Amino acid sequence: MPKALSAHTIAIIKASVPVIATHGPEIIKSMYDRLFLDDHIRALFNHSNQGEGGSQVNALATAILAYARNIDKLEPLLPLVERIAQKHIGYNILPEHYPFVAKALLDAIADVLREAATPELLNAWRDAYWFLADLLKEREADLRRRLEESPGGWTGWRQFYISDRIKESGVITSFILRPMDEKPVVRHQPGQYLTLRFELSTGIEVKRNYSISSAPNDETYRISVKREAAGSGGSRHLHDIAMIGDTIHLAPPAGDFFLEADQVRPVILLSAGVGLTPMVSMIETIDTDRPALEAHYVHAALNSATHAMDQHVRSIAKSHGNIAVSTFYSEPGTQDVVGRSHDYDGFINIDWLRNHTPFNDADFYLCGPKPFLRSLVDGLWEAGVEPCRIHFEFFGPSDELLAA
Repeated sequence: MPKALSAHTIAIIKASVPVIATHGPEIIKSMYDRLFLDDHIRALFNHSNQGEGGSQVNALATAILAYARNIDKLEPLLPLVERIAQKHIGYNILPEHYPFVAKALLDAIADVLREAATPELLNAWRDAYWFLADLLKEREADLRRRLEESPGGWTGWRQFYISDRIKESGVITSFILRPMDEKPVVRHQPGQYLTLRFELSTGIEVKRNYSISSAPNDETYRISVKREAAGSGGSRHLHDIAMIGDTIHLAPPAGDFFLEADQVRPVILLSAGVGLTPMVSMIETIDTDRPALEAHYVHAALNSATHAMDQHVRSIAKSHGNIAVSTFYSEPGTQDVVGRSHDYDGFINIDWLRNHTPFNDADFYLCGPKPFLRSLVDGLWEAGVEPCRIHFEFFGPSDELLAA
């Protein structure tokens, strides 16, 4: 545990909350602009997250604001620390990278706040930054140590190759990733993701996060990727160019969203679109390792053309005997018929969950696009579901509403 912050530093940081609330996004954007002037620091980031209407900037600004507001109370910060530490494992962020961020952040505060950025304020934020950085470095060192000590574990980047491709729907394809050295791979927690590093046909190297869609098996990982028409081309490269035998670099499994090993309460797995990927990993794990666990797999898709892995999930439910499957189509096609291709028209909603699942007793696991998460996470909170029973994963940066 790093040395505690002084009462004086805490008071200055808390007094700066209004100005950080006003100028936070501008400060973080300025910080990133400075960081990205350094090519070796720029290469650490997933630059697809820098788009999305500034979502990465807004997400980090919200996190910094939450840190300032809670700087005198460590416990509310621990989930934030864990989420960031897991991301850093995925992107291979190392202790030697932290000083670059410190300088960029403090220079950005000074630039944006100008005369309000007094030496006293800058010194307080320097101390606050390094307090948080030391917390992160301690947690990341622990995560790396556990990975190195686990069978099949590694840190940094490891070379894999695509051993198979499986078309799951009109927009989703699965890729089986096998290590080049043919040695075992560390068992992931069902729900975690991989960070992939690969080169586009343009020669540009990119990093992308994809949830693992298979149960742990010691030999391979499966990712199931939606082809996105927009963006910088990572998913299009995998769909349109990557071939069986192509090599790719992987960081070890990471992420703080996963099915608990000691899960006893029933689980309700809620997903939309390609958000089914961590849920399929969970459902496969429940099938093989949790014969007594009650599970409800509830998935939303546009229609049968985009719906992936339905027959696979239903065969798992049938073999397990304690898994219920329900599917919703919001834009059913002419060939889609309730009771045959899917179970319900429309969207998953709180009233349906109350009437068809063990709503008051279960843990909820959610993954999908932001509108889906906003609707259901807010709905669960408003319905009185305790926060400890709500677990959710983001695609890309956590947006402000959910991060708050």
